[in-house]
Order: sequence, then C-alpha cells, then structure tokens
Amino acid sequence: MKKPFLIFSGPCVLESEELALEVAESLKEQLSGFGDEVELTFKGSFDKANRTSIDSYRGPGIEKGLKIMETVKAKTGLPVITDFHLPEQADEVASVCDTIQIPAFLCRQTDMIVAGAKACEKNGSRLKVKKGQFLSPEETKNIVDKAVNFLVKDRILLTERGSSFGYNNLVVDMASFSIMKSFGVRAIHDATHCVQRPGGLGNATGGKREQILVLAKAAVAAGADGVFMECHPKPSEAKSDASTSLELTKVGGIIDTLLKIKRALG
Repeated sequence: MKKPFLIFSGPCVLESEELALEVAESLKEQLSGFGDEVELTFKGSFDKANRTSIDSYRGPGIEKGLKIMETVKAKTGLPVITDFHLPEQADEVASVCDTIQIPAFLCRQTDMIVAGAKACEKNGSRLKVKKGQFLSPEETKNIVDKAVNFLVKDRILLTERGSSFGYNNLVVDMASFSIMKSFGVRAIHDATHCVQRPGGLGNATGGKREQILVLAKAAVAAGADGVFMECHPKPSEAKSDASTSLELTKVGGIIDTLLKIKRALG
C-alpha cells in the first residue's frame, strides 16, 4: 500500500485561535478532493525562539499555544505539529501534537533528539527533525542513529530546508532526499524556509517567495515524501516569515501540481 504524500502546512507562528482555525479549515477544504492520496497536518509554532530581532513577535507560549492546537484538533479533526525548543518540553508537546519538530539549529543536540524520541514513543507521535543549514545530508544518519534507540524509523522524519551558501542565502541540494531516505526514514521538503534569505532584511529574514513552487516541483521529482509549507491569509501581515509565507488560497493549487509530478513518477 502506498503511503500518502505528507503535507505540513499552517502559519509560521500561532497568532490567535481564530486565525489558526481559519487556516486549518481552509486547508482541509482545499485538500479534501485528494482523498487518501495526501495526509494533511496543521502546523503552527507556539514559540519562535530564533527570531533575528529581540523585538520580533515570538508566539503565545507553550501553554496557550498547545490549547490552540487542541482546539484545532477538536474542531477540524486534523492532526497537528509544532516545534519544541527544550528537552523538558518534549513530553508535554507530544501529549497534544501528532508530530513534534526539532528546529534546524537544534538538530544535533543529543538531549533534544533523545527526549523527542522518548516522548513520541510514549505518546504515539512522530518525530520530525529539520536538517540544520550547517549539515550535509550524509550527516543526518547520526540523527537517525540516535533516535532509533527509542523510536521506530517509520515514525522518524527528516526535513531538507537548504544549506547556507555565501551570505544571506540558502541552497537546496536535490540529492539530499535520496541520501536521507537511504537511512530508512521519510524525507520532507521545507518549501518555504528553503527560499529564505537569513538576515536579508538587516533585522529580519527576507526571502524569495517566487521560487517556492520551482523548488518544490524539483524536490518532489527528486523523491521527497512530502512538503512543509507555511501559509497565511495575508502573508505580508504575518507576524513571522512574512516574506516567504504562501497565500493561503494558493496551497491547494500547488499541491495539485506536486501530486501530478508524483503520479507521473509512479
């Protein structure tokens, strides 16, 4: 039986319960016609701990953020994913979220990986780890080797979000997907973070939104098992990643294009 194409989508940071529900309900409606071919997980961060500026909005915090996620799950029936930033947060987050995510800058932290894997095993969740901009795809085997001491490979996901190349730029190595999948886990393409220009606006991250679909199509052709893409009803007004978030109403059309490529590959 073929596994569904995985889609992790929602706002970069949780701004309010109302916005979260608006986005989740829209995504569910847009992707409903694809049936079992896709698996949609609603994404939203309760804390953005690595903002460029100390004055940037970070989120509602873990307590309020997880309550929002519980509400989204209850009212839409969608599974949910969020980041955690400290080992001691892992169990609390995994008790609510179906997938918990280790941010790219923390991907080598053994305590984070171990805590995340143990929490996922205890709560029946998945562990999704973003490959740091400073790691080669080959080095992600070490992440998997740490996690499998506590969690089966089928519940471990690796994510390609680009590698640092020069100043204020990221480059996606399309060979990453086959390399990471060779470790027995699924590999996800981060369609919106990979077009960022870190620090490109001086006190904030910039980006190349126009390149999202170009790279996403290439990633699916290269074997990506799914996509992570942040979206917002009014991207220019998003409180985080405004320059790279997709317009909410365009997500369905992009997924339709990506699925056509996936079907063509058999």
